[in-house]
Amino acid sequence: MNFSGKYQLQSQENFEPFMKAMGLPDELIQKGKDIKSTSEIVHNGKHFKLTITTGSKVIQNEFTLGEECELETMTGEKVKAIVKLEGDNKLVTTFKNVKSVTELNGDILTNTMTTGDIVFKRISKKI
Repeated sequence: MNFSGKYQLQSQENFEPFMKAMGLPDELIQKGKDIKSTSEIVHNGKHFKLTITTGSKVIQNEFTLGEECELETMTGEKVKAIVKLEGDNKLVTTFKNVKSVTELNGDILTNTMTTGDIVFKRISKKI
């Protein structure tokens, strides 16, 4: 399955508790909670380029499945990680006690990030 496309955030659950657990200051959490973001994915074989635009903040990550890479997190921190493909529609990685699963079903992209017992879920639709 090819993940390429542009996706607009439709809804999110547990944004505030997850961002608090990540160490983001309250003022940034309040600013960020209602901003709709877009994600653009360029998927070519095992290589992915992901651009997430939230307001004026842009995060760009590139990775090749199964190889160690450096990813920028939502807090701006750079972490080492390995992204794996499970089945043909799930990207899975773990960094700093966070498990991230991105699943594509039709034109709906669901990203679930879990740290401890907090599950942060974002649902985006292809535009």
